Amino acid sequence: MTQQTNLAAAPLRAVAYARFSSDMQRGESIDAQLRAIQKYAKENNFMVIGEYIDMAKSGKNDDRPEFQNMICDSKLDQFDVIIVHKLDRFARNRYESVR
Repeated sequence: MTQQTNLAAAPLRAVAYARFSSDMQRGESIDAQLRAIQKYAKENNFMVIGEYIDMAKSGKNDDRPEFQNMICDSKLDQFDVIIVHKLDRFARNRYESVR
């Protein structure tokens, strides 16, 4: 008879990316996005270790300071996954998001 260990898989390291696109929107939008991301992470065994937040930045291109910081950190293996509230927070254009 073999002995089984009942160890849960370690959570993946995740970062949250939140953005709102114009000066007409408010910071509460960011708070709501982060709450939804934290809830999703908890329910799906992700450990959120950081947040990248761009305020009043368009998603039509990647010219966003925190987005660029996140991309650089991903190349350094700082985290395993990026969680966004909705895909349009990551990029408006599907081609850009894949690139």
